Amino acid sequence: MKLRKMMAMITAGILAVSALTVSAAAEEEDQEYFIGICQLVQHEALDAATQGFKDVLTEEFGDAVTFDEQNAAGDTSTATTICTNLVAENVDLILANATPALQSAAAATNEIPILGTSITEYGVALEIDDFDGTVGGNISGTSDLAPLDQQADMVVELFPEAQSVGILYCSAEANSKYQADVVKAALEEKGLEVTVYTFSDSNDVASVTGEACSGNDVLYIPTDNTAASCTEAINNVALPAKVPIVVGEEGIMAGCGVATLSINYYDLGRTTGEMAVRVLKGEDISTMPIEYFQGPVKEYNPAICEELGITVPDDYTAYEAE
Repeated sequence: MKLRKMMAMITAGILAVSALTVSAAAEEEDQEYFIGICQLVQHEALDAATQGFKDVLTEEFGDAVTFDEQNAAGDTSTATTICTNLVAENVDLILANATPALQSAAAATNEIPILGTSITEYGVALEIDDFDGTVGGNISGTSDLAPLDQQADMVVELFPEAQSVGILYCSAEANSKYQADVVKAALEEKGLEVTVYTFSDSNDVASVTGEACSGNDVLYIPTDNTAASCTEAINNVALPAKVPIVVGEEGIMAGCGVATLSINYYDLGRTTGEMAVRVLKGEDISTMPIEYFQGPVKEYNPAICEELGITVPDDYTAYEAE
C-alpha cells in the first residue's frame, strides 16, 4: 500500500514538473519583444551594424520581435530625445549605435538593457576609470576598435617618404579623440611630425580638410561618424590636392580614403544581435563583457589609389562596393 502511494506521489510530481515545463515553453513561445534602436547618423558602417543586429533577432524570434528604429541625424540632443522616448515606451532592450547614442541611452535609463555597437572604447565613452572590459549595470555591447598601432604602421608602410601627417576628426566625438591620441603617439614614435585638426560638425569639414591638406603629406581619419557622413566633402578637397588619406574603417575609405585596417560592421551588428538574444532569454547583461571583432582586414580603394598613382602591397584586399 505504501509502495502504491509512493509511486502515485512520484507520478504526480513528474506530471507537475512536465506541466510547468510545457507552460514555460508555451509562455516563451507567446513572448513578444519590442526593441528600440537609436542610431546616431546614417552612413554605411552604422547602417550595416543595425541591419546585422536586426537580422539576428528576426531570425531568432520571427514576427514576435518588432523594432522602433530611429536616426538622430548626427545630433546628440536628438539622440537624447530618442532614447528618452524609447524608455517611455518601455521597450525590452535598446540598441545604441555609435558613442553619442550610447551616452544618451545610458543617461536615459539604468534599468532597461542597453547594448552598444560601433563603440570604439567603452571606458572612454562612459567615463569609466580603469575599465576592465565589462561595463556592469544594464550596459554591454560590441566594439569596432581595430588595432590602432597597426593603422599607424599602414601610414608608414604605404608612404615611407612622408614626413608630416595630419589627423582629422570631429571634436564632439570622444572616441575619435581617443583614437587620434593613440595614433598620434604611435606616428611620433616613428619620427613623423603630426598635427591634429578638428571640425565641430559637418559645416566646417571642408575648410578644416583644406587646412590639413595644405600642411601635410598624408592624412589619417579614425572611425568618426561625422567624417563618415561627409566623405564626399572631404574627398572633394583631398583628391584634387593629391593628399592621400588612411582611415579607420571601410565606409570612410569607400568615400575618401586610400586604405584601412577595418572590421566588418554587418558582422559586428550580428554579434550584438546574438548578445541581445541571450539578454532577452534571461542572461544577466551586467556580467557580459564587451565583445570585439576578430581578424580586421587590410583594404584599399582601387579608384582613389589609381587616381593618386599609389601601388599597395600584395597583402591588401581591393574594396568592392556592394
